Amino acid sequence: MISNKKTLEMLSVIDEMFPDAECELTHDNPFELTIAVLMSAQCTDNMVNRVTKDLFKKYKTPQDYLDVSLEELQNDIRSIGLYRNKAKNIQSLCRDLIDKFNGEVPGNYDDLVGLAGVGRKTANVVLSVAFDVPRIAVDTHVERVAKRLGIARYKDSVLEVEKTLMRKIPDSMWSKTHHQLIFFGRYHCTARAPKCADCPLLQECREGKKRMKAR
Repeated sequence: MISNKKTLEMLSVIDEMFPDAECELTHDNPFELTIAVLMSAQCTDNMVNRVTKDLFKKYKTPQDYLDVSLEELQNDIRSIGLYRNKAKNIQSLCRDLIDKFNGEVPGNYDDLVGLAGVGRKTANVVLSVAFDVPRIAVDTHVERVAKRLGIARYKDSVLEVEKTLMRKIPDSMWSKTHHQLIFFGRYHCTARAPKCADCPLLQECREGKKRMKAR
């Protein structure tokens, strides 16, 4: 793995590339964000936003999602991958919110991960974006970039990647870095066709240099 100093130097370059990186899931409140993040698993943010454009007009509160049949909710999110399972999770989540938190999304980690369908990544995104709590949520983009750049090890689990990033990066930078790593992975260091030839980090990136030699 690269040093803490080299990590921050790389992040400074990524900061210059994506200074305005932010959450791209459309939402107006913590509840909508939680629903959107839950639906984003194995699905692009653009696809989620296309669905929530109408979904959030129809459903405003947790009770709204419980007032319809599971089949109706499934039909409303049908274009989303794994829509059947996600519809079940949404209704279970809404039941938990009503029963445990008076219909409000809690602003602490332990309560969030105790909700149906909410894992570590979702909880971290909600805390960071909705409640301004410094967090690094490791999704597929963050994991890929951290490993390619040598910030984390290839054999590391998602949790190990998260802990490594939190150790190497000042907590004041966590939330911003989270979004910038996502943008870097989503629009530049993509999974199948990374833009290695045009990357300002190429000389620092073992993965990139290997790819360039293989051409």
